[in-house]
Amino acid sequence: MSGARIPPSGAVNEQRLWQRHADMAKLGGTPKGGVNRQALSPEDAAARNQLAAWAKARGFATFTDPIGNLFVRRDGIDADANPVMSGSHMDSQPTGGRFDGMYGVLAAFEALEALEDAGIRTRRPVMAVAWTNEEGSRFQPGAMGSAVFAGHYRLDEMLAQKDWKGVLLEDALAETLKAAPTPLRAGPPGFPVDSYVEAHIEQGPRLENENKTIGVVTAIQGSRRYIVTVEGEEAHAGTTPRAARKDAYAAATRIAAAMYAATTDAEDTLRFTIGRVEVAPGSPNTVPGKVTFTIDMRHPQDAVLETHERTLKAIVAAKAAPCPAALERVTNVAPTDFDPKVIGLVREKAQALGLSNMDMPSGAGHDAMHIARLCPAGMIFVPCERGISHNESENATPQDLAAGTRVLVEVLEALANR
Repeated sequence: MSGARIPPSGAVNEQRLWQRHADMAKLGGTPKGGVNRQALSPEDAAARNQLAAWAKARGFATFTDPIGNLFVRRDGIDADANPVMSGSHMDSQPTGGRFDGMYGVLAAFEALEALEDAGIRTRRPVMAVAWTNEEGSRFQPGAMGSAVFAGHYRLDEMLAQKDWKGVLLEDALAETLKAAPTPLRAGPPGFPVDSYVEAHIEQGPRLENENKTIGVVTAIQGSRRYIVTVEGEEAHAGTTPRAARKDAYAAATRIAAAMYAATTDAEDTLRFTIGRVEVAPGSPNTVPGKVTFTIDMRHPQDAVLETHERTLKAIVAAKAAPCPAALERVTNVAPTDFDPKVIGLVREKAQALGLSNMDMPSGAGHDAMHIARLCPAGMIFVPCERGISHNESENATPQDLAAGTRVLVEVLEALANR
């Protein structure tokens, strides 16, 4: 290579990257400017088709695996070398934003295009990936595609999961792949990966508050999800005395109030959220006979999560009477420490590009937490306005998205030419 070559960061096209975000935002777009593109929905299939069309136009190969992860491959000089990979997810929350997940996929794809436009050959293949069902808003658990790829969840068990309407994931996946046909990679999920780097909006306010452009992500805090089920007895709202009722909602509110109190810490480090509540039969004049609600709990230390899980179980046992109730753990993801060499490379490339940066952990879970157990991995954060995410008003600037992508492509080239 000559000294006058264009560096890959110089070939990142800010306008193209921004336009791709605008195009994807139309797929499942909401009146308030967000997206509702839940996993394995028609909107998800449309996004898959769009990414595959862009890949085909650039001559990149695409394929899926048995859990529906979508891969885009740019060949390297050594076709047999383990690939360097980057990506995120395209599914959203029901009232999600345009950048959560999608930025990581489009940044990875822009990195492939930048390498191509700069005429740079890499020793290793470089791949972009869109992981299936990261959000977990429709099918539980979240980060499913990356976890199956990494061997942390069994494929057959995930295919047997149902959404809140009783739709089987296996059926939804079949419909999605029929609507968005891509060659299926033979064999079980997963293949050797050399290294992995994921770009993402921060989903918090620290970068904006500190006036930094790049977050050098050092770790992801651990998370656990639960479903609490309270069984009551349906009764007439007008004729049944309160003392005679087995009101599932009343029991659920006692449990929830005690849980909120028990999970409040002075440092505000523990994250506890009840995000979904279902009351059955849902009639205004019937005493609720069943309530289910979800819990999302996060902390950087696994021991703290374990202690609080015992507390949650004790609260369910103590506060449910006269209704039987149970707490079921749905997922348990341990804290993730990223590879020091990848962390250092992200920091080095950000500094070389003259971009302000800071080291920081991730409060949110990401697909990278599963892939980091397969190979050296890291993450790159860029700011989002006021730290708002999982919200239709989620926003980021074209300049910040391009800056993160410039760091990403420089890191990927360095890893791919090791």
